[in-house]
Amino acid sequence: MKNILKTLILISLVTALSACGGNSTTGVRESSSPEDSSLRTVSASLTESDMESFLQSLDEIAELERAGSWLQGMALTESSIREHIGDYSGSVAAAYKELALAYGRGLIQKQDVEQGLLNLLELNTDQKVADAANAILAFSRASSRDQWEQAANRLSALFDSEEEPDSFINWMLLVCALEKDPQDRRASSAYRSIRARYSQYPEYWYRGARAFSGTAAAEYAENCINASPEGPFADESRKILAEFTGLNREDGLSIRTKREIEVIVSQSVNSGDPQMLNSLLPLIGLPDNPYTVYAIGALRVLTSAPKFREYFSAQAQASRGRLAERLSYISRS
Repeated sequence: MKNILKTLILISLVTALSACGGNSTTGVRESSSPEDSSLRTVSASLTESDMESFLQSLDEIAELERAGSWLQGMALTESSIREHIGDYSGSVAAAYKELALAYGRGLIQKQDVEQGLLNLLELNTDQKVADAANAILAFSRASSRDQWEQAANRLSALFDSEEEPDSFINWMLLVCALEKDPQDRRASSAYRSIRARYSQYPEYWYRGARAFSGTAAAEYAENCINASPEGPFADESRKILAEFTGLNREDGLSIRTKREIEVIVSQSVNSGDPQMLNSLLPLIGLPDNPYTVYAIGALRVLTSAPKFREYFSAQAQASRGRLAERLSYISRS
């Protein structure tokens, strides 16, 4: 039964990534099966050289993540390595990292992530694997202060206290701390210090945007949107930006970050198609805010091209109120 955990995790991942909107199991079954003897003896069979090689590989993966090179499948590689050295809880956490990143990028649904963990429980696997899956499920499903407290307790009891400060486990524990108390200065400082490793991880930015305030919240919200503009955390991050700029929360759905504006304008110019700017019109019509001002400035530059000037003029004639005024201003530039 060598590499059983790797097999189970791959089954879970494939199931989640191929899911077509099926419903997740709602109950969480606590595994009571005894540990499989082959799992207990894997790490014991490793030579000192093998262990050193595996640990070095984990260090290399961590450095790649800190350098912003978090590629799809890399967390599965980490999961496999942790299985080989007998770190079954860490192996499950790494597999969850892979699923959670796919979810944050909008590639799978939330229920698919949970189903990946539930699959491990349904297959009567090692107790440590079951405990890890249940702890991470508690984290994934938490929404109230009490639930975040329970998730933190399960995670803390399960994982090594000597984890790296920016390990995925410690990220989860810091999320629990900030969701329980956004004013926790120690957790807030620690959360900011691990940002390099999670620059491509939309949920890292989203949780920070929820916990922080002022310019820090706005920065984290922008980074969340830029990491995955169509992902599940983008809309809430746009609402955070709206609050920061003094707009109504619902106005946030029309906000586009400066990077998004630049991408839209560049694509429109490169294709020679002004209609690609239509997605910026709701932003142009908002009350004064930095993102609208930036978009107007970017669009004014385009009026030197007759095709774009005609587009702005036609849109102004078809619009009303603030949007019509601003489009007229742009077309006269």
